[in-house]
Amino acid sequence: MDPNHMNDGSSSGGMEMEIMPGYTELITRAYSVMFSAFRDCKDCGLELSRRTLLDHAYITWTEIFMFLMCAVMWTKVRRGLTVYIFEPFAQWCCIQPKDVSKMPESAWKLVFYTMSWSYSTYLLFFTSYSFFQNPPSVFYDWKSGMSVPTDITIAYLIQGSFYGHSIYATIYMDAWRKDSLVMVVHHFITLALITFSYAFRYHNIGILVLFLHDINDIQLEFTKLNVYFKTRGGKEYLINDVLSNMGAISFSITWFWFRLYWFPLKVLWASCVTSIQSVPHIPFYFFFNILLFALLLMNIYWFLFIVLFVVKALTGQMTEVNDVREYEDENLKEQKDTNDQMSTEGKHVQNGITKKKHL
Repeated sequence: MDPNHMNDGSSSGGMEMEIMPGYTELITRAYSVMFSAFRDCKDCGLELSRRTLLDHAYITWTEIFMFLMCAVMWTKVRRGLTVYIFEPFAQWCCIQPKDVSKMPESAWKLVFYTMSWSYSTYLLFFTSYSFFQNPPSVFYDWKSGMSVPTDITIAYLIQGSFYGHSIYATIYMDAWRKDSLVMVVHHFITLALITFSYAFRYHNIGILVLFLHDINDIQLEFTKLNVYFKTRGGKEYLINDVLSNMGAISFSITWFWFRLYWFPLKVLWASCVTSIQSVPHIPFYFFFNILLFALLLMNIYWFLFIVLFVVKALTGQMTEVNDVREYEDENLKEQKDTNDQMSTEGKHVQNGITKKKHL
């Protein structure tokens, strides 16, 4: 038998399922299956969605309360680490003043994503779960209202509450960037996927999605921290320059490999095609697949920033690693804001004087 195929009579009704296709097969099969499912859905609409939600969504008030408490906890923990550890450490290292306010954000995200991705890695490669090696298995033996294993429940609580916190943090705590609005949309979509996949017991594929995305955030924040620490006390440090370049290269490669190769060919293949083979009338099929495709589109959007970064580096427009999502005219904007504010107070501001931006 082809190693990319399997036959599990007990789990898939004797139907042979391809584990991982190519791009062309994914597109053609996904279109065919989704169009056929839409055509066969005679009573699709709000009423069917309402009935499906009531019949198949299982989530308790205790779980909702735990989610809210943990989201608040992440915000408090981040504030505490920022005030008592990250900012004092940045000042002690004498990094550039413009980076002191940005460093705690990256340090916090590096700590969290390292923890969360390590746990997802443990679940997928050091337990009995085979979702990464055999993506169609995420829907084997699926039943409405089935119990969620405790280890996966913990992962969902950690990730769901973090993205609840991240919506608030992106708007009120993080530095505002060119893609911040897209980031807010991303967090809402991710939170919706986490919440509904847990309620409908699609937790197996959810763990795979989280694993494929968190690794890039680790590399991104690692790279940014080395950029911030490259200049300390007015001196340039070669080790941080080397590490930031290595981080940028690995980030670019793994972004494509994890989010644009494995994600569509493993996750979207399982959710669009093999899910219907395992569960012919799987609830909220279109809803989840639309969200997953939206996530793919945002991954492509951010990949354009990566391509822009590579092009600038290769053409000599960028002499050092920096975040191309940052506003290039940030200083000009700050100067304009200062001039506007001071002019309303009847004071004169000379060119070149700016104030510190508070984020």
